[in-house]
Amino acid sequence: MSGEEYLEATVDKFVFTVKKGYLYDEQGLWVAIENGVARVGVTDYLQQKSGDVAFVNVPEPETEVKRGQELGSVETIKADVSINSPVSGTTRERNEELDVRPELVNEDPYGEGWLVLIETTGLESDREELLTAEEYLPAMKAQAEEEARKR
Repeated sequence: MSGEEYLEATVDKFVFTVKKGYLYDEQGLWVAIENGVARVGVTDYLQQKSGDVAFVNVPEPETEVKRGQELGSVETIKADVSINSPVSGTTRERNEELDVRPELVNEDPYGEGWLVLIETTGLESDREELLTAEEYLPAMKAQAEEEARKR
């Protein structure tokens, strides 16, 4: 990963990356917006914290989703992680490659491991609730430090 594209934080012995230019929610999801369509995925921190992904459950296309309401789940060897939608809209496409290769979420969380495309509605108000990479990095680092203290 190029240092110019990513911010990174080290906590304990773990290095977590945050892709610049994406938006984030505090739950650990990223959003890349292009022409009113949001590509949504899990952050490097969330995938490392959750463990090896075994199954991804996201809605079929044409499903209405609301910001803050359940979007689906990511099942890992450690836990079943429920995820809430970071934006409101209608699902346009789900990453069907994850049906066959769910490990892409771990291997390439900001690329091939994306979860779903959402045709957004109310993007301006949703955007106000999301963080830039620079804003998300310290929030994510604080969460990682808190997790490290629990161990």
